[in-house]
Amino acid sequence: MGRILVGCYSAVMRLLAALLLMPLLLILGLVAPAGAQGGLVRIEGKNFIAADGSTIHLKGISLGNWLMPEGYMFKFEVAKAPRQIFGAFDRLLGPERAAAFWRQYRDTYITQDDILFIKSVGFNMVRVPLHYRLFMTADGEISGDGWALLDRVVGWAAQSGLYVIPDLHAAPGGQTGINHDDGPGYPLMFYVPRDRDLTIKLWRAIAERYSGNPAILGYDILNEPIAPYHEVATLNARLEPFYKRTTAAIREVDPGRIVFLAGGQWSSSFAMFGPPFAKNLAYTYHSFWASTKRDSIQRHLNFANLHDVPLFLGETGELTDEWNERFRKLHETHGIGWSFWTFKNLDTPSTVVSIPRPQGWNEIVAFADGKRMDRPSDEMVDRAVAEYLDGIKFRNGVIRWSYLASLGLKSAP
Repeated sequence: MGRILVGCYSAVMRLLAALLLMPLLLILGLVAPAGAQGGLVRIEGKNFIAADGSTIHLKGISLGNWLMPEGYMFKFEVAKAPRQIFGAFDRLLGPERAAAFWRQYRDTYITQDDILFIKSVGFNMVRVPLHYRLFMTADGEISGDGWALLDRVVGWAAQSGLYVIPDLHAAPGGQTGINHDDGPGYPLMFYVPRDRDLTIKLWRAIAERYSGNPAILGYDILNEPIAPYHEVATLNARLEPFYKRTTAAIREVDPGRIVFLAGGQWSSSFAMFGPPFAKNLAYTYHSFWASTKRDSIQRHLNFANLHDVPLFLGETGELTDEWNERFRKLHETHGIGWSFWTFKNLDTPSTVVSIPRPQGWNEIVAFADGKRMDRPSDEMVDRAVAEYLDGIKFRNGVIRWSYLASLGLKSAP
């Protein structure tokens, strides 16, 4: 009788332990909730696996400059950060007209026509850079125009059969320490607890909104964290702990979802990472203008082989078609998926769609950059801005078919 009672007691204790541990295991993605994850992409070893069990070879393009403007994509040389770009258009148009410009810009820059084209030429994924201020107020309230815009693209992508990777390009406080995180020029997010808390709050809200949505491939938590000219030794040690907290918050509301962990120093190094702290983690790096030989990615291959995890080339390109092709083939040889930068840009051969340069745009640039103090005439401003807003429409862009051919995609209309 005693042995029976002891056995019953042990069984009860094991059951209680399992019940207590289960929430933690679900959050970390170490187990999948029953019946909840059938449609999500998952990771097995170094591969991304679709719901039907097939291996996905990622061929993506980033929707840069849409929900996260960058100065060089307007041809600005001084007004580089989003806040500087917004300020330039405020001076150029006045605050009220500038607000109307940005509403039309965001409604026009990426439309269903763009998404349908991206799918038609052979891409299977879009990466969407985000600025936190379109999704959250300065006080941390989850609100903003970005939600409806992101919803729209996710919906179009789902209809077209594309995956989506939301990517936080500008986190509260700034995660990089350079203009494209729209911070103060220093990665304050890693110093200020409130900024980290707000970033985690935002990711939890995104994950809750898209929980279980099979069009979302995964979440790219931070773009290019910790530039190499800051306190690397101090800040690198804070990166993985932050990723652990963010992943746990995401999986509280979207269990099992893939999370992309970007390396430090502009997403070039995984040296600060230990073994994977959860399942369904992918490791992403960026590489521009590098050697097209294996030596340029050997350190990343070593990390993937050591931990049996997938790699993802999150950004690359902006050179020549010949380089694109060689670098792409290098990655495909080693089973690494990619996302080139970027889908649409102003007057350049190194993009999928080139926006025609408006007449008088050089005068707009000079004024925005402070090289010309007197504002261009109303007639010139109105014409140039109207031409720009017309030029960003998909039907008016110049498709660079040779660029697409360099990516191994459809190379002719």
